[in-house]
Amino acid sequence: MTAEHPVLVLDFGAQYNQLIARRVRESHVFCEVIPYDTPPEVIRARAPSALVLSGGPDSVYLPGAPRLDPMILELGVPVLGICYGFQAMALALGAPVERAPLREYGKRQLHVRAACELLAGVPDGDQVWMSHGDRVKDVPDGFRIVAETEDCPVAAACDDRRRLYGVQFHPEVVHTPHGQRVFHNFLERLAGIKPDWHPAQDIAARTAEIREAVGSDDAIIALSGGIDSAVAAALAARALGDRLHAILVDHGLMRAGEVEEVRRAFTHLDLTVLEEAPVFLSALAGVTDPEAKRKIIGREFIRAFERALTRFPRARVLVQGTVYPDVIESGGRDGRTIKSHHNVGGLPDDVKFRLVEPLRWLFKDEVRELGTALGLPEALVWRQPFPGPGLAIRIIGAVTEDKLAMVRAADSIVREEIRKAGLERKIWQAFAVLLDMRAVGVMGDERTYGHPVVVRAVESLDGMTADWAALDPAVLDRIQARIIGAVPGVNRVVYDVTSKPPGTIEWE
Repeated sequence: MTAEHPVLVLDFGAQYNQLIARRVRESHVFCEVIPYDTPPEVIRARAPSALVLSGGPDSVYLPGAPRLDPMILELGVPVLGICYGFQAMALALGAPVERAPLREYGKRQLHVRAACELLAGVPDGDQVWMSHGDRVKDVPDGFRIVAETEDCPVAAACDDRRRLYGVQFHPEVVHTPHGQRVFHNFLERLAGIKPDWHPAQDIAARTAEIREAVGSDDAIIALSGGIDSAVAAALAARALGDRLHAILVDHGLMRAGEVEEVRRAFTHLDLTVLEEAPVFLSALAGVTDPEAKRKIIGREFIRAFERALTRFPRARVLVQGTVYPDVIESGGRDGRTIKSHHNVGGLPDDVKFRLVEPLRWLFKDEVRELGTALGLPEALVWRQPFPGPGLAIRIIGAVTEDKLAMVRAADSIVREEIRKAGLERKIWQAFAVLLDMRAVGVMGDERTYGHPVVVRAVESLDGMTADWAALDPAVLDRIQARIIGAVPGVNRVVYDVTSKPPGTIEWE
């Protein structure tokens, strides 16, 4: 996926800095995230329309910390530095960066002290989100300070002549209400970029890229029934026709009735269902560490596809529905790993397929937009996300058939009640988690010692951040009553009210 003049985000290693890419795309401007140390000549060759310098976890003045090549600031394109990116810009231009006397974390009031197009429309005293222990002490020559907070005298600065801009706060997070306005100002008013990019415009280009990557070989699509693999399959089918073979791995970790639903939804594809539950459950026996679970599942997925090669001797390519949040959370050279996704960080090193991932740089809502443009059924486009490792990561502790039966039944009840309440389009994900502990209860005047189930429901746009959903108490009451009444071995239901961050959506 390419654009003639993309916005490039230089990644300095902050785990959630790809939210910057999210905000740029919300402005209908295409962007890509690239390593911070990409050579200036490579960046120049890409002919970007603007650059954004991301945040990062380090102190820019310490030995070994990521540094910005000053030549990047001489490419003649607008540059916006955010938090660490602002500090890296200042240091590259010879200005001092120091440990702040008072660190700022959380909500602060931004006081606009001078006019600057970057902050046009941002009210004086508006809330911004801070997360820093260092600060720019004095701005570089040519810059002027345009905003401050109570504890940060250089919260925003501008060099209009060179079109260099820096903010110490984080406009990419939802806790900065006018953060999108900052991006709009930078992209349209300062960089002069026309907001005309939409994911659905790239169908022909994506199809051509798949065809070129696969060449004359056949390909296998890893189909799960979720929106990501469904859209990847629709694109690959356009590109390859009968050279695409769809495979569903029934690993025994899917939701109630899911295999049958997939069969019905994809009758138009050459679909093979691999019955692999015994293999996966045997490999997971006794494993309690969540990262180990994910890596085992990733390995066994690939091994299952390799065993399928005997049925498709011309297949040399594996198409996957990997999306951007999968890549981000699995970490990278400088990013911190939150959890390995089975189709990214969980893949074994000796994969025998060439991988093709046509959705790798899209967020979930962009995938849905593409799915709608491809004509996929609305029920499939808006299906709630389900992790590739399945119910294995919704069981805390070791995976057993008994625990799978419990969490599968509880999950089915949660999803059914969410549907009945008309909340499917509002809720990003709603599911059940089985805890690896017991709690005392009373049922039918008798003492019980059963498992607690956690109900989790969140609202989100892209899965990168999420807020817990304030469900109607009546809905929660129906969920808990049905789970306790219908799921043997469960005697307690609790509701998770943790947002992301600090938590993740899934428990493992």
